[in-house]
Amino acid sequence: MADNTNKMSFQAGEAKGQAEEKASTLIDKAGNAAQSAKESVLGEKTSPTMMDKAGNAAQYAKESVQGAGQQVMSKAQGAVEGVKNATGMNK
Repeated sequence: MADNTNKMSFQAGEAKGQAEEKASTLIDKAGNAAQSAKESVLGEKTSPTMMDKAGNAAQYAKESVQGAGQQVMSKAQGAVEGVKNATGMNK
């Protein structure tokens, strides 16, 4: 039973780590895409209002993806806690 419990705990921790890594990668990619879009618009001859709108859209996109990543990490942590509780390791 102890071996099975340890294995489940390890797998839960591994899943949490993978979810966190994917969320982090997604956040980085979104931030890079948002920054690239903003720089692209800034490189064009546009009005200050257009540049502000592009910058705001890029920032909003980045924040939205960060929020989604945080939700993924939170759910992964919840899954780990659920496994620990089910196996009695959270005592």
